[in-house]
Amino acid sequence: MLQPIEVFFSFRSPYSYLATPDMLRLELDFDAEVILRPVLPLAIRRPDFFNPENLKRAKYIRIDWLRRAEFLGMAGVWPDPDPIVQDMETFQIAEDQPYIYELTKLGVEAERQCKGVEFAKEVSHLVFGGTKNWNEGAHMADACETLGLDFMQMRKAIEDGDHLEVIQSNQQALDDSGHWGVPSFLLNDEVFFGQDRVATLRWRLEQLGHKKI
Repeated sequence: MLQPIEVFFSFRSPYSYLATPDMLRLELDFDAEVILRPVLPLAIRRPDFFNPENLKRAKYIRIDWLRRAEFLGMAGVWPDPDPIVQDMETFQIAEDQPYIYELTKLGVEAERQCKGVEFAKEVSHLVFGGTKNWNEGAHMADACETLGLDFMQMRKAIEDGDHLEVIQSNQQALDDSGHWGVPSFLLNDEVFFGQDRVATLRWRLEQLGHKKI
């Protein structure tokens, strides 16, 4: 029996953003349920990742995701504000993080309301699609309303909920899958890492006979 496709997703990952159209198409093209498992960015989960030895990798990502966005015909603008507070010269992570925890908890709440993947698409397109001050005004509320979600109700739900515990559980599940990066897609204990591996995931689903006719 086909288990749900679990998508480990970060709201600060440009590659997660680039994967969202493919995430939506999975349920359209296959007899498969896709569930969102939001995790905190690697920069928060493993701040030591951005040590001097890894700075070249971080700088390369800043170049590569824009090229990939252009290739896919998607908007690509580094977020303003950045979902995490980080010095982009030294890659030092700030202690105070006013955005990413709320964003990630909202992703958990959206999944609970059966709109996880749709929420990830709408919000990541705000964040990485060129909307300046995406966190202000009615931007988030409007994105939620598009999906039939109530932004204020969601914010209230995450105030005292167990959403952080769910995020931690998601992060452990990602680690248990054998990977650490996002987006990662887990299908029947087989992990597919990266926006550019969705085609391989689709191939596997076709092999298993789950393509819709």
